[in-house]
Amino acid sequence: MSLLRRHRDFRLLWTGETISRFGSATSSVALPLIAISMLQATTFQVGLLTAAAWAPWLLIGLPAGAWIDRVRRRPVLLGSSAASFLLFAALPLAAWADVLTIHLLLAAAILAGAAAVVFQTAYTAYLPNLVDPADHAEGNAKLHGSASAAQIAGLGCGGLVVQLAGPANALLVDAATFLVAIMCLAAIGFRERRTTSGRQAGAIRAGIALVARDVWLRTLTIFGAVSNLALMGYQAIVVVFLVREAGLTAGTVGALVAAATSGGVAGAFAGRRLAARFGTARALLICELGLPTLALLIPLSSLSPWLYLAGGFGVSLGVVGGNVVKATFLQSYCPPDLFGRLTATSSFVNYGTIPLGALLGGTLGQTLGLGPALWITTAGVPLAGLVLLCSPIRRRRDLPTHHGSVVPAATTDSSRDRMA
Repeated sequence: MSLLRRHRDFRLLWTGETISRFGSATSSVALPLIAISMLQATTFQVGLLTAAAWAPWLLIGLPAGAWIDRVRRRPVLLGSSAASFLLFAALPLAAWADVLTIHLLLAAAILAGAAAVVFQTAYTAYLPNLVDPADHAEGNAKLHGSASAAQIAGLGCGGLVVQLAGPANALLVDAATFLVAIMCLAAIGFRERRTTSGRQAGAIRAGIALVARDVWLRTLTIFGAVSNLALMGYQAIVVVFLVREAGLTAGTVGALVAAATSGGVAGAFAGRRLAARFGTARALLICELGLPTLALLIPLSSLSPWLYLAGGFGVSLGVVGGNVVKATFLQSYCPPDLFGRLTATSSFVNYGTIPLGALLGGTLGQTLGLGPALWITTAGVPLAGLVLLCSPIRRRRDLPTHHGSVVPAATTDSSRDRMA
């Protein structure tokens, strides 16, 4: 029987998280449109707004992980959801009172980002305790699948809601979803045992050493950081470009972004198929170096919105397909007792470059113009794959299957070598 049907507490967690992801995707479209249409923000300020939402990962990511290991997770989930609800409910009130400014919007983005860091860290640690180990795979699949679908729907609806209700009022949708999440979390009957873990400063240092000393983990972590820098560089300004340069309405922008993001759904299936057909190492190169070259179509969106759709779809397909390959590799390669440390360290590095990428995109857009800035940042997406190409991954068909294993060299078949 499906986990959703037989496990009430998981069903509540799944419902709250799915609805909350929908609201978050809606606000990710609404916030830059508020800055553009209501506050006449500059391109740099829009990039700064995106950076503010992700900066807390760089500032508190590692300490949050250490703290979460010492406390019960459900109260933390409730508290962070309540904070997000208050923040997103307060912004429309500020707009109605005519006191909303770009500085207030930036402050709200930083605080909401901090709440998201705490929630995501606690949520990742809470799920394994909520369901039995035999149900972990099904639980993760259902949560990730519904989250992706909710994000696509939220992105599509975000622009439409902004167009119908106004940018500030659209944030009430996100506030309402956090209220639903709070009710679902409060209704969960499972109660965690009090943790006896001590401080995790040593665990943080061990995680950093693990990544720094292992060539496979080090390569993937550096690649993730460089890739996110480029991805967020163009994503921070693409909404501004589509509105101001391509002349599209908010509803059209939301629909385009949602359609492009749907490439991630295809990527979730393509990653496994490519790995089975060509090997995990080669599949990673196809996803992270080959498909992302379509990003170069995005700066041509002023000629036709279909070019943005093709470029964005290809990037989403490649990124998610590559993430599937990497996640499967890490779960088999890293010893279970080290996986938490690896996750904390890699997330800190990978998410830490996201605000830097947003600042880069905003700065380039402000100084060089939106068109040149998009060319530079989108070119960085496939170029990030060179990190993989310059690593031992280039010479392999498959990634190693466990820590310290020896990976057979790639076959000498020239037709298969070219697929890498």
